[in-house]
Formats: sequence, C-alpha cells, structure tokens
Amino acid sequence: MAMQLTQFLHAAIVVSDLEKSEQFYEIVLGLKKIDRVLKFPGAWYEIGAFQIHLIADSAPVSELQQAEKWGRNRHLAFCVTSIEAAKATLIQAGCDFQVSASGRAALFVKDPDGNIVELGEA
Repeated sequence: MAMQLTQFLHAAIVVSDLEKSEQFYEIVLGLKKIDRVLKFPGAWYEIGAFQIHLIADSAPVSELQQAEKWGRNRHLAFCVTSIEAAKATLIQAGCDFQVSASGRAALFVKDPDGNIVELGEA
C-alpha cells in the first residue's frame, strides 16, 4: 500500500529572538497564538487548520538564494482579504516588503530573522 498524505499540519520556522518574532507573527500578521506542550523555547500559531511553529535557536540559518526577488526563496504564503490593507499594516509596522514582480496582488515581507512571508490576495 502506498503512503497517502491527508493534510498539511504545520511549518516550523527557526528564529533567534523569540520575543521579536512573536511580535511580528502576532501583532503584524495577526496570527492567533495557541498552547504548546513542548519544553524547548518557542511559540505556536494557528490559522485555520494550519499551524506555524516558531523554534528558538541562537543561530538560525536564513540565507537568501535570490536576494533581489524575495519570492524566489523559501517562504510561507498566506491569503489576505486586501493587499492594500496588508501594505498599510506593514508600512505602519515599519516592515520592508517587496511587491510581487509577477504583477499579481501579492507582496513579500521578512520576519525579524529574514524568513520570508508572502501575502497574496485570492
């Protein structure tokens, strides 16, 4: 019998400053923090049936392969109701971002450790 995947559960992101990262994922992106049972430093967030696990590490690796086009690197992607509202939120929070070069309603922002997050309109 072949293995069959049934759903995507979570993505883990390594961060160096848990407090800064929590502010980004909670305050800027507005994700809901959930309880976690593991003992090592970190934080878990939930969006729909999907989770993001922040794992604290003093030396995370965040090398961009394509520094000029953030969307051509490893990234998480979220759907937003309004790309203009997303832009306004990021500007207010002082976050640098890149608009998608493809022309579609999407942009890319880095978390405090340089992990890339895509925000796109459906």
